This record gives sequence, structure tokens and C-alpha cells, in this order.
Amino acid sequence: MRCFRKFIGITLAVVCVDAGLDQSAHAQSPAHANHRFNGAEHWAKVFDDPERDKWQKPHEVISALKLAPDATVADIGAGTGYFAARFAHMLPQGHVFGVDLEPDMVKYLGERARQEQLPNLTAIKGTPDDARIPSPVDLIILVDVYHHVDQRADYFRKLRPSLKPGGRVAIIDFRLDAPAGPPKNARIAPDRVQAEMFNAGFVLDAEHAFLPNQYFLIFKPAA
Repeated sequence: MRCFRKFIGITLAVVCVDAGLDQSAHAQSPAHANHRFNGAEHWAKVFDDPERDKWQKPHEVISALKLAPDATVADIGAGTGYFAARFAHMLPQGHVFGVDLEPDMVKYLGERARQEQLPNLTAIKGTPDDARIPSPVDLIILVDVYHHVDQRADYFRKLRPSLKPGGRVAIIDFRLDAPAGPPKNARIAPDRVQAEMFNAGFVLDAEHAFLPNQYFLIFKPAA
């Protein structure tokens, strides 16, 4: 993934991988700002590596959100669909919008939806300042993407109309002390996330601590 000025998909791998750490954990951060991310099929092997499940715990994450069977979800920075496809499988009566800026990722996700027979998964090409979510949703989720977002307060203020009444925003990103993930100077502490989201008009609604490398915060619009 390029930095948010260019991309919001989870689409870059760190050049140097520490010994003993899973490559997919490092694939959540940018090697450099101008790296294009073509070749989605190649990166799908990294992002969708089953080894990632051990620390990302996708099914536990989705279960913790307690979504209704007909819920609608927007996965911003969907990449190759690691979470978006799982949401679509687990919400057959609902709908999932997988948003990314990288055209190759959007194409890949659309093809994946067809191959996996997921008519309730739609790939969306967003822009740096507009996720282009077609209709209001029950949940907006960003996994390992928040620290790439530029001008976050403005961006999340603009997202508010994309939420249904009672809608929520879930943010999962790497802790400052996590052994994997982006460079330490690129990480954002959870208390800072809360402060920035408050400035954007959101308040913390729930927090989960079961992910070994990441914080998991859920926000709702302030009254």
C-alpha cells in the first residue's frame, strides 16, 4: 500500500523482515511512498496467507462486531479482500463494499467475488479524499489502514454521512509495542486515535483486547 495520499488498500510489503516474524504481518506497511502495487495475484499470497489468521483472528474480529445477518459493511483499504470476502461469506443477507484506490486490487476483488460466488460483495475504487461508499452502511472498518490516512479528522468527518443511524466505525491497527507491523515511528497510539476520532465527531463505543499485535477500537458518532 502506498501512503494514504496515493492508496488506501493494504498493498505494500516492508523491505526488511525480522527473523521469526510472519511476512503477512509486515505486509501492512509501506516500503516507500511511490511503490505501485500491481500484481494483485502475487500479493494475495501474502495478504491472504493462512498464517496471518493466527494473529489477525478474522473470524473472532467479525464475531466481536455482533452484526445483524443483513448488515451492510464498508471495508476501506480492502486490498485483495482478506476481510471483505469473509464479511460477505458471514453476512449472506447483507452487503459488503470493498474499497481500495489501487485499480489492480479493485479488479482482483471484483474477480474474487465472482469466483467465490459472492454477489453481496462489491469492489469500489475510492479516491484519496472520498471512499465513494454507494449507500449508508452499518459498519465501516479499517484494518491496518488508519496510520496511513492523511488529514484524518476531515476524512472521518466526511465518512459520517456514510453511516446508517446506529452505524459504527471499527479501527484495527498495530500497537506501539507490537513485534510486527509498520515502522515504530509510523504507528499511532490508541489514545491518539481516540482523540483524533473525537475531533472528527466520534466517541469510543467499545474496545477489544484479544488481538496479539493490534488494538481494536469501535466508534460511534457523538450525539
